[in-house]
Amino acid sequence: MLQNVAVVLFDGVHPFELGVVCEVFGLDRTGEGLPGYDFAVVSAEGPRLRTHAGFDVVASEDLDRLDEADLVAVPSADALLVREFPPDVLRALQRAVERGATVLSVCSGVFVLGAAGLLDGRRCAGHWRHTDELAARFPAARVEPDVLYVDDTGVVTSAGTAAGIDACLHLVRKEQGTAVANGIARRMVVPPHRDGGQAQYVARPLPRATSDTVTGVLSWMERHLDRDATVEELAARAHMSPRTFARRFQQETGTTPYRWLLGQRVLLARELLEGTDATVDSVAVRAGFGNAATMRHHFSRWTGTTPQAYRRTFRSPDLPSG
Repeated sequence: MLQNVAVVLFDGVHPFELGVVCEVFGLDRTGEGLPGYDFAVVSAEGPRLRTHAGFDVVASEDLDRLDEADLVAVPSADALLVREFPPDVLRALQRAVERGATVLSVCSGVFVLGAAGLLDGRRCAGHWRHTDELAARFPAARVEPDVLYVDDTGVVTSAGTAAGIDACLHLVRKEQGTAVANGIARRMVVPPHRDGGQAQYVARPLPRATSDTVTGVLSWMERHLDRDATVEELAARAHMSPRTFARRFQQETGTTPYRWLLGQRVLLARELLEGTDATVDSVAVRAGFGNAATMRHHFSRWTGTTPQAYRRTFRSPDLPSG
């Protein structure tokens, strides 16, 4: 269970990336029915650290705090691409993974995880500006150069800035369910879910005139999750050629129409499994999968568990058990 969270700071820490972890896990939202976290900030290099923005932060906890944490987060800081790290910090990160805790990096924090040997044989993400250096420094890592975040056997790595929010909410959703993740996202006024495989950035931005976007088609797809519309049909709704529509869709959402649709179906299925007593067959139909077998296949590939197991883990206690 995700309850105890510790953040490791290095000199030159970037305030935004630190703030991302603080915002998701460091605020008390128990008054709104959301879970609370035992949250601590730990310094890797003495109690007082200079931030990238020029002000100081003080962290009173020592490295022993990491041995209690369910989640150890490492935000970015200056010079992490080239510097050496204290051996006791690297050993603490190794112990965390060995005992089953999760380790999370935000942006260049991934280089600390690499120095600890935690990327060897694992898929990982980083800011697109740093992925070539990441692959060169840690050749045993499987670097995915343009995704938002990667979750690989207890090691979660994310790209720059806002992708850290996505990775944190992914962990909340994975450990505590969609309702909790959505509740935190609502408070933060951010989208509740972006799939980790989405692209980090738009290589060639296009004008955002209303008639030139796929927003209307996305709204239609959300209302018709049971429809397996072709790219040609969707393009016609957007008054574009199929080729133009496919390019615009990828640029505006970071994924393909089919994968976007599957993701929305899985999200709705999660909500129904958590918050209703509908049968799995009924959930499959309402979420647009058509039948339980199809839903089980896609749900398991997206979440790593079956619909039945997901419901047992995240079912609302106010619902009947039958």
